[in-house]
This record gives sequence, structure tokens and C-alpha cells, in this order.
Amino acid sequence: MYAHLRKQRGFTLVELMIVVAIVGVLAALAIYGVQRYIANAKTAEAKNSIGQISKDAQSAFAREHMSTAEVMKAGDTAKVSNRLCLDGPAVPAAIPEAEKVQSGADEWTDGWKCLRFSMSEPQYYQYTYDSDSSATEPGTKFEAKAQGDLDGDKTPSTFSIVGEVQAGGELFVSPTIAETDPEE
Repeated sequence: MYAHLRKQRGFTLVELMIVVAIVGVLAALAIYGVQRYIANAKTAEAKNSIGQISKDAQSAFAREHMSTAEVMKAGDTAKVSNRLCLDGPAVPAAIPEAEKVQSGADEWTDGWKCLRFSMSEPQYYQYTYDSDSSATEPGTKFEAKAQGDLDGDKTPSTFSIVGEVQAGGELFVSPTIAETDPEE
């Protein structure tokens, strides 16, 4: 008689509490994983854009630049005149805080036009391009930077890449993007 009652009983309170605890741990891990996935997706914008800016800087450096004051006559020679683009202003003007910002086409001026870089989609990051000068002396450098405050805590994520004109007149660009607080 007791064996028959034992088979019809449900779960004990301890068994139910163990199941609830396991589900709670799994939910916490899932939330953490989703948050990291979303943060990584947002940082992909900065990494892709910084990579594109570095490629654009290499392309702009490879283009020949001559002053409009220099007119060559038949038989004249001139050295290759490569140079870095001038600075590009910060776009947008302020670092976005926990939101996307739509920049206008008119904000991508100066160095950005030389680089032929702009963004037409809303962005989580502020982009800057700084160069030492438009000369080709060895040691002349540029830095492209993306800064954004993904969680709104006033601590920005920063992604940057640098390039430098080498002694042979070639532009060397760092193979890696430097990251500071990438998930802030």
C-alpha cells in the first residue's frame, strides 16, 4: 500500500528548489552572454571603421600630390610627392553616451575628404584623425581614433591605430588596433 503511494508523489520541496536554483544560474549566464554579445557587436563598428580609415590613409598617402603653384615644363623632373592627409575634425563633436548619433555629411570635412572617409549610418563612436603634418619626412605620424561611451558611465571606450612614414618613404600602419576599455 505504501509503495503505491510513493509512486504517485510529486517532487519534494528540496528538488524544486534545486531546479529553480539551476534555472536561475542558467538565466544569469545567458544574460551575461547576451550583454557581452551586444557590446561586441557595438565595438565592431569602431574596429571596422578604424580599419577602413587606416586603409584610406594608406591610399591617400600613395596618391601623388603636387602644389598647384608647381608647373612642370617639358623635360622637367620631380620627385614623388606623397603626403599624409591633414587632420580630420572630431565627428560627431561630442562623444556619444549610450546612444547612437547621426552625423551629417557636412561634418566630414578637411582630412576626412582627403581620406575619402565618411559615415552615413548612425554611429556609437566619435571619430578623429590626427597627423603630424602633410609632409613626407620619416617619423611623420597619423592616428585614427574612435571613442564612445556604450554604457553611459562617462568612461569612454577607445580604439586607435597609428601609422608612420618610414625612412624609405613608405607608410607603415600598425597591424593591430589598440583598445582601451573596449566594453565601457
